[in-house]
Amino acid sequence: MTVLSSGTQPVRIEQDVVLARQTARKLCTDCGMRLIDLTKLVTAVSELARNTMVYGGGGDMDWQIVEQNGRTGLRLTFRDEGPGIPDIKLALTDGWTSGGGLGLGLTGARRLVDDFELDTAPGAGTRVTITRWT
Repeated sequence: MTVLSSGTQPVRIEQDVVLARQTARKLCTDCGMRLIDLTKLVTAVSELARNTMVYGGGGDMDWQIVEQNGRTGLRLTFRDEGPGIPDIKLALTDGWTSGGGLGLGLTGARRLVDDFELDTAPGAGTRVTITRWT
């Protein structure tokens, strides 16, 4: 995988969630992503950025425009130094929520993207990496 460009967007306050969505929308457009793919990715960004802020205590969204096997994609990593996710299997169960939400954050985001990676442990923070290909 070749990284064509990259950057970082802080996700610490409510306004940062909005900025993360705007950044993702612009990057999708720069990649030439179709509207349906852009919409799916921006929806996933909204969920993951909110999780980073609410459950992780704030963190960052690292972005990369990548190329692999003739395809261009947008790869985003949401990382925080929060408490981590104690039960990954439970957290990836449809309908489960640790708060007052709908329980669609992680599972919804996973369904909206092409690649989904979750790296977390209690006390070690969380990293969620998603990729959407054009």
